[in-house]
Amino acid sequence: MSELGIKESELEERFVLGRGKGGQKVNKTASCVWLKHPASGIELRCQQDRSQAMNRHLARKELCARLEEKIKGDASRRQQEFEKLRRKKRKRSRRAKLRILELKKRTADKKDLRKPPHADS
Repeated sequence: MSELGIKESELEERFVLGRGKGGQKVNKTASCVWLKHPASGIELRCQQDRSQAMNRHLARKELCARLEEKIKGDASRRQQEFEKLRRKKRKRSRRAKLRILELKKRTADKKDLRKPPHADS
């Protein structure tokens, strides 16, 4: 938080009732953290854990990530991870597929050469 220039005194924090799955316990306890950074206008809720203290920590972590993304844009760590995943899932071109298949065939041929000859007697 100090790297991004966020001071604890700037943050507005409230504890609200949780929502969603988890039954009565989640709906009765105020473990959900609502966090707002007025300077940037970022507002978020965090209810990932049952513990209020852990949710406070996770909310601040998420706030830092969002603020970094807003400031740095494409250079942010989160954006780089997203782009890396996108490249990994991207469909291969026909030429790349053929190249990979050719390499596999060559490797298989090499392995066949290592095998002892068949004794058909």
